[in-house]
Amino acid sequence: MEKRILRICKIVPTSDSYTNDIFRPEFFLYACLGYLLLSIPLCSGADNLTPGKEIIDEREGALVSAGGLFQLGFFSPGISASKRYIGIWYYKVSPQTVVWVANRDNPFFDRGGVLRLEKDGNLVISSAFNGSMRLTNLESKRSFNGTAQLLDSGNFVLSEVSPNGSVRVLWQSFKNPTDTLLPGMLIGEDVKLTSWKGPDDPAPGNFTFQEDRDQQNQFIIWKKSYAYPYWKTGVFGSSFPDDMPSFVSVLLSNLTMQMLSSKFPVPAMSTATSLHGIRLVISYDGEIQYFSHPGSLRSWFEPKDQCRVFNACGNFASCNSENKCMCRCLPGFEPQLPEKWNSGDFSGGCIRKSQICAGKNDTSKSNFLSLKMMRVRKPDGAGEGSNEDQCRSECAGNCSCQAYAFTSLERDPTRGKCWLWLGILSNIQEYTEDGRDLYARLALSNTELKRTCETCGANIIPYPLSTGKNCGDPSYSGFSCDNSTGQVYFESDLSPYRLTDIDPTAQRFNIQAKDPSDCTLKDEYLIKNILELDQSSPFNLISNCNYSQDERFKEIEIGWKPPAEPNCDSSKDCLDWPNTICNETGGGKSCLCKQHFKWNASTIKCVPDIEKSGAHPLQYLISLVSVPIIVVAVISFLYIKRNSANKRAKKESIPENLAFRLYDSERRVKEWLKSGQFGEDEKKGIHVPFFDMEIIVEATNNFSDENKLGQGGFGPVYKGKFPGGQEIAIKRLLSSSGQGFEEFRNEVILIARLQHRNLVRLLGYCIEGDEKILLYEYMPNKSLDSFIFDRTRRALLTWEIRMEIILGIARGMLYLHHDSRLRIIHRDLKTSNVLLDEETNPKISDFGLARIFEGKQTEASTNRVIGTYGYMSPEYALDGFFSIKSDVFSFGVVVLEIISGKRNTGFYQSERTFNLLSYAWRLWNENNANDLIDRVFHETCNRTKALKCINVALLCVQDDPSDRPTMLDTVAMLSNANANLHAPKQPVFFSRSSLLNGASSSSKLESNNEISVSLEEGR
Repeated sequence: MEKRILRICKIVPTSDSYTNDIFRPEFFLYACLGYLLLSIPLCSGADNLTPGKEIIDEREGALVSAGGLFQLGFFSPGISASKRYIGIWYYKVSPQTVVWVANRDNPFFDRGGVLRLEKDGNLVISSAFNGSMRLTNLESKRSFNGTAQLLDSGNFVLSEVSPNGSVRVLWQSFKNPTDTLLPGMLIGEDVKLTSWKGPDDPAPGNFTFQEDRDQQNQFIIWKKSYAYPYWKTGVFGSSFPDDMPSFVSVLLSNLTMQMLSSKFPVPAMSTATSLHGIRLVISYDGEIQYFSHPGSLRSWFEPKDQCRVFNACGNFASCNSENKCMCRCLPGFEPQLPEKWNSGDFSGGCIRKSQICAGKNDTSKSNFLSLKMMRVRKPDGAGEGSNEDQCRSECAGNCSCQAYAFTSLERDPTRGKCWLWLGILSNIQEYTEDGRDLYARLALSNTELKRTCETCGANIIPYPLSTGKNCGDPSYSGFSCDNSTGQVYFESDLSPYRLTDIDPTAQRFNIQAKDPSDCTLKDEYLIKNILELDQSSPFNLISNCNYSQDERFKEIEIGWKPPAEPNCDSSKDCLDWPNTICNETGGGKSCLCKQHFKWNASTIKCVPDIEKSGAHPLQYLISLVSVPIIVVAVISFLYIKRNSANKRAKKESIPENLAFRLYDSERRVKEWLKSGQFGEDEKKGIHVPFFDMEIIVEATNNFSDENKLGQGGFGPVYKGKFPGGQEIAIKRLLSSSGQGFEEFRNEVILIARLQHRNLVRLLGYCIEGDEKILLYEYMPNKSLDSFIFDRTRRALLTWEIRMEIILGIARGMLYLHHDSRLRIIHRDLKTSNVLLDEETNPKISDFGLARIFEGKQTEASTNRVIGTYGYMSPEYALDGFFSIKSDVFSFGVVVLEIISGKRNTGFYQSERTFNLLSYAWRLWNENNANDLIDRVFHETCNRTKALKCINVALLCVQDDPSDRPTMLDTVAMLSNANANLHAPKQPVFFSRSSLLNGASSSSKLESNNEISVSLEEGR
């Protein structure tokens, strides 16, 4: 630019028409200086733009902050010059470090780019090839008195001076970041970092870093197409050191001017210069990185390896990034999805091989395995035990307890803190520096033989391998366990080799090559001189160094020979091996197989030896099978003869379409109707068949846990399979559930008289003694809440499916309120009472609390308030007043839960929001309703329809019932694309405590109101 100006200044006019004064040297000097002064704002050196001014790429235009810390201009990332961007970077720092990009979605393909501050106050970027694009979207003004200034903090600020002299910020880059957070910037609900697409591509990438909406002061990395976090803070709680060091917390909390706390001292920083170079970056490959100086290497980053990724191996599986296969199930567990697991997809995690409790109160058949140096998610609570034995006993006495850990006090090692894990174990990492000893619960049926060596960390040492004198087979020694780290080693005279995997089924184990050069050795040399294996050794080389580009994963595979009968000193030593006896052999005593048995080295036990039993194999089989066959035949004959008379006496028909038997249904129904518990109209309304208890018990396999579908508020629900293959859902009402005869009668009468595609069908009922049972059509997809509140299954409900579910529920409620022969108020509409069929069509269920309104009646009151906290309208919860508008309120809550994927209760405990309604209202009021949309379909949903659903939901949950729409209006608003929606009024937010207190207080003032509130929890 300077050379171009000097060339212009050297041109001397030659026309005779010019006066002699024009040719004076002073004239040209002044003209050149004037031109330079006019060119400075368009080139470099200035820190701001005024209205009408611009910076141009081809003129190398740029802004530099007043202190010379940051520069704003045009750049090309990496070595490619084909794309041009407007960005901010550290001034005169090499290599160039970009901290903000204006046009990351729309790069220039030439050097004709321009950044201009228009006279109406809007910042506009443009080029001949791309056209123009606004960075700001301000309302146009005739006169704008302001500037766009690049500050020493790296913030590009558009501000305006008001007539009274005050300055108002209209827009700033700190509120619109790309991938970098600088001191002074604050991550919030509407501010997040989005990674670059690649190392030289500023386009939005796959990762975002933002604040956790469910937990204050916690942060999450999300990855595109993931239904669950990629990485997050707060996973391990206070039981482990924080994932985020204090200096990063300070930067994220924007507390650079003070002390964060006495725990995290922060040096006083008063100027931008003292903070220069500090930044937090979300990289294109998903790392959140902290830098302390411009151009420096990162000082901290997460996730440090694949095991730090959120729940990298799924539940009940541990992760070790030093192993070629980084994930393995905990001892006593197996992959839940073996095919996916073997292909490298570990998201399904692991499940127990055997249950830890045989029954509800059976807590005896379990053991605890010590897993050394493990890191696991935060515990569910602290136990009362003050020493390790008490802690262990407390966990053993609770069937829900999966593991415990005990932290000793430094001043008194016999006392300390007891931590209990009552749910799934997740985010498990092996051998971490800040790990602790975790005692995982294991069913005794999965515990190995008594001769088996103790576990070492997460490694089970299978028999016959030996890590000591008193375990395993001495012939298979050579293994050692480092109890401080939980690592197993295979010993040799030269050095120990780290074990990475043990496969007892294949009788193989892998060791990590000590030196990459080991992989170049011949097998014979490796066996003899490195591993020191000879012909007498039970170990043999299977594979010399599995191929891997990463030298850490160059492994040697070794097998072991099947073991012979174990050695013994007395008969007690043979208790682990049935059908053996301790006898003398040529080399001492061994547990030898008894007569007619032989040793099977693969299964390590004695099995029947048919050849030596003295009988022909065919004769042996006949004698073995014939006796039970004869016994069964006799019993069957007597059973058939005894029941033949009963079968001839029963003349009931068997409908082929239902394929079930109805025993004495006519007689039982008549007796029930004569009991005096029904009105005349109600007797006429029962049109469903009566089932005999014997059939139901048979169909549910005696109400076995294998047939259990779930647990509702009034009792468990089972899957029943009747003769002919028809599947039916069976709800068994518990006598202690609070649902009495009145609620049961409601279900039988109401559902039988209601017919709609969005209402569940009742197929039958049963009463026998205290048992009250209802039979419904079977819904293979279970309830709606099992999808939208589950981190993995929620992704199966796409935006289109959720919209259809919302409309289906609305149509079902419209039928109840307006279109059915009876006007029905449901009173317990919630996501767990919406079932999904095989095509995810919604079906409203559970009519136990429903009420029938006669004629034009639309409201009523009750002294017995029953319902589910979070779904009850304020007037019903506090005053017992219910109407069709009470159901409308519940519908609004359900819609918000479907859209957000969050429960109304249990997530929001801050001062600003304590439930979903208050959170949704705050976002709506701040014009940030988009942030309420579930992240699973946040990018793919129809935003207009989603915002309409939120608007309708907020109209439904308004405080005054008269302000709420009817279900007829609601269906119209949801179905009509051109419907005009009113602005909602603020709903009332009441907490669980205020609900219960309010109900109790009202009962004292008015009458003996009874409140029965169900607390909806995750299933």
